[in-house]
Amino acid sequence: MNAYEQTIAYMFDCLPMFHRVGAAAYKANLDNTITLNTLLGNPQRNFPSVHIAGTNGKGSASHMIASILQTHGLKTGLYTSPHLKDFRERIRINGKMIPKSKVVSFVNAYKKKFEAINPSFFEITFALAMDYFSEQNVDIAVVETGMGGRLDSTNTVKSILSIITNIGLDHTQFLGDTLQKIAAEKAGIIKPGIPVVIGKTQSETKDVFDETALKNKSNITFADTTYKVANFRFINKPPFGSTFDLFRSGKPYKEYVYSALGGIYQQENIQTVFASVDELRSLGYQIEDRDILVGLKNVLKNTGLQGRWQVLTEKPLTICDTGHNKDGITHVVEQLQQIRFSKLHIVFGMVSDKDIPGILSLLPKDAAYYFCKPNIPRGLDVTELKRNADALGLKGTAYESVSLALKSAQQHAKAGDLIYVGGSTFVVAEVL
Repeated sequence: MNAYEQTIAYMFDCLPMFHRVGAAAYKANLDNTITLNTLLGNPQRNFPSVHIAGTNGKGSASHMIASILQTHGLKTGLYTSPHLKDFRERIRINGKMIPKSKVVSFVNAYKKKFEAINPSFFEITFALAMDYFSEQNVDIAVVETGMGGRLDSTNTVKSILSIITNIGLDHTQFLGDTLQKIAAEKAGIIKPGIPVVIGKTQSETKDVFDETALKNKSNITFADTTYKVANFRFINKPPFGSTFDLFRSGKPYKEYVYSALGGIYQQENIQTVFASVDELRSLGYQIEDRDILVGLKNVLKNTGLQGRWQVLTEKPLTICDTGHNKDGITHVVEQLQQIRFSKLHIVFGMVSDKDIPGILSLLPKDAAYYFCKPNIPRGLDVTELKRNADALGLKGTAYESVSLALKSAQQHAKAGDLIYVGGSTFVVAEVL
């Protein structure tokens, strides 16, 4: 292995990583992050950040906002998780991944001190990102939380705008078992005097956000009370993506806008993005409408976003999506119902700490299933997955790997069929 491969192997093997091992990597405090920040000279304070939390959509919203800021001419840092193919996807400046040499030099320089602190994978990665953004003198950063908000490492950034996309039941063992409890954790990113945009108005969570904003004297905006996306259409031929009309305060605002993102769930995210741009404008950023439209059109090119209703092949039409909880899968099924095809083939795998029966119960019973296990310790055993699926009337075959499941689907599918790949971010990562 070369130096970079050795460094990444050290990070994956020696540092607890939630997305691989689950609860063992979770730290219910900011102690390590504060210690790491101090060790590095608090680089996170050297630039303004847009801080984004939420159960679903925070990754897409982060990429869209970063693309708009980049189009506007700002040197824009982007910190997201998890990665799909390359660790460096998590840390970008103007769409370019952090150099391998920086990853190696950072870990080598602080390795002994890190081992005394015993940080998690996420804590180290966040520290690396902040150090890199500061070193490169970014104008602004868009920072996505890992999980929750109040106790997330990212909650130490110097935020100028907080965004919370929506609240759903996910990671309940850490964040709470009700929408109100989860909202309280996400609301932890609301800072004194810093404006906050809430993407989706939900009766169970609205009071939590209103009260937290009032306590912090923060201006609060509910995006879906200002902006509405209408006539959202998935384009299932090149150029893949979507078009939509946008209304502001009930009146036509933008007609037939093109976005490179095709998922129907992007409607909510787009509303959130437009409301967030309004807040950034009120803070002095002179973002033009053209910056928004070009940023949405070029989001994939500008930021490297993958795995969101991504078309892999045309004949048969093969689509993958990282939706992995009940809200995400609900949107996926809704969109599948809007596409014309002869037969539906679903390549599906999950991680073990999700609501397995709840998610499987959302899936269509008239599809052919190809069950698999993502190749991570958290991956749900394919035998258990198939047993749960059988009980719900989902018919299919279990495969030893994601690649074998996809290969079988491709062999069975005809040109007019549709293959959908999903259930877990890590299933999508393997097909990409």
